[in-house]
Amino acid sequence: MSEKRGLRDPGHLPNLRPDRQPRDPSWLPRQRRGITPQMIGRYPDYDVLENTENWDEATRQVVTARLDPPGPLRFFTAQAEPTLRAFCDVLLAQDAEPRVPVVELVDEKLAAGRLDGYEYEDMPDDRQTWRLVLQGLDGAAQEWHGKASFAACDSEDQEGIVKAFAAGSLAGEAWVQLNVSHAWEVCTRMALEAFYCHPWAWNEIGFGGPAYPQGYMRLGPLSTLEPHERPGATDEDPVLLAPELQG
Repeated sequence: MSEKRGLRDPGHLPNLRPDRQPRDPSWLPRQRRGITPQMIGRYPDYDVLENTENWDEATRQVVTARLDPPGPLRFFTAQAEPTLRAFCDVLLAQDAEPRVPVVELVDEKLAAGRLDGYEYEDMPDDRQTWRLVLQGLDGAAQEWHGKASFAACDSEDQEGIVKAFAAGSLAGEAWVQLNVSHAWEVCTRMALEAFYCHPWAWNEIGFGGPAYPQGYMRLGPLSTLEPHERPGATDEDPVLLAPELQG
């Protein structure tokens, strides 16, 4: 029988911890079916890919193509790649394999010019934004820690630089060409989009996958599962439990 992790202990909520940092993910069970980032998650016996027979052929091809081994980067240079990978790892807390190939998915989108169709008035093209951000992260590493690049910093220093980026407080040659807060939104939006389009991320959060043409039948409480869904590592509903924990 799988071990149950209760959610009533607020120790897993960053804002209720003394250091306001996330709990080490080792409190979650190891994944037993399918793949999740770092092979941990709340749904250890769930694999969304077991439901592919209920997707139409076009959907199946699009989703399963995301599982293909990633190829070499086409948009980002070899010099920029280590900083890009380090930044995405810190941003998405991917500190071990298997990783969702966020870097490759972002690179593919930018190389193909599949942008979002809009941009901030005070910002350059998203492609130039990414280039400047990576230059700015390297500049911060050099100025703050005497390192040749962001990737050369240790994890604590990388997190400190990313926190400053999120706060819009980075400054330097690259950053003067950007609205730093808007640059954060551009990069995080694209990185999160890449992460959560991948089936491994779906396994991590128990997402049922495309609704077409199968649809969803269970529209009641979260405890009511679809036929292809599997129970989580805890039976408690975090949405219903949140007010109690915060109160």
